[in-house]
Amino acid sequence: MSLEDKISQDYVLAMKARDSFTSSVLSFLRAQIKNVKVDKRLETVPDEDVISVIKKQAKQRLDSITQFKAGNRADLAEKEEKELSLLKKYLPAEMSAEHLKSIIEAVVLASGASSIKDMGRVMKEVLVRTAGGADNQTVGALVKERLTQI
Repeated sequence: MSLEDKISQDYVLAMKARDSFTSSVLSFLRAQIKNVKVDKRLETVPDEDVISVIKKQAKQRLDSITQFKAGNRADLAEKEEKELSLLKKYLPAEMSAEHLKSIIEAVVLASGASSIKDMGRVMKEVLVRTAGGADNQTVGALVKERLTQI
């Protein structure tokens, strides 16, 4: 079952259970997935694109949480945190730091990177190899740390 089908199935179950919170979050997520489907003229959206949509939504929730906490709006921050935890259920498990470092090391050695100037090239290859299994900011920080050691 594709991730898109799983989200649709969970949406239907939430609607039947009259779970307004889950159904509203999944409804918005389904709308975003449908936008991708229309933009790319696809019949079904591949899991990679669905994961990309979910990550974008999760990032928006994180930004909102930060802003709400800064504005002393704990109630809204809590709502966003609940939405974020629901979205995270559909994301693949995050890659361990050790595994990520080993991928970075392999890419650095294979590409012959010699300074921080090669960061873009290394980042591109690492992101391809992690395939959504790691946060881009974390990858960026680890690549920068590794390249400054050279």
